[in-house]
Amino acid sequence: VQLQASGGGLVQAGGSLRLSCAASGRTFSNYATGWFRQAPGKEREFVAAISWTEVSTYYADSVKGRFTISRDNAKNTLYLHMSRLKPEDTAVYYCAAGDRYPAAIMAGYGLWGQGTQVTVSS
Repeated sequence: VQLQASGGGLVQAGGSLRLSCAASGRTFSNYATGWFRQAPGKEREFVAAISWTEVSTYYADSVKGRFTISRDNAKNTLYLHMSRLKPEDTAVYYCAAGDRYPAAIMAGYGLWGQGTQVTVSS
């Protein structure tokens, strides 16, 4: 499956954005999916994951209560709704797919999208 992330942009602190990740190729519903992010000079870090069946979700403590991960298997699309954004959320956001859930490390995902930039101004 190929992943294409979109929806990033510039937003003021306290604002919201919704990221999308469109999947093509193999059956999207066969994969657990997640979002990671990488800020300048930092390692890529886990943000959120969602199970194959759209029911179970898992979040990093830093985004819990502010971000919501969801997916629509009928549309082969993964989403990340981000609210109450903070400057420290500024990063390139990557979507990923794999066969493990919940997977909070990069090794749990074998497929990656190209990333979309999110910049939060103070």
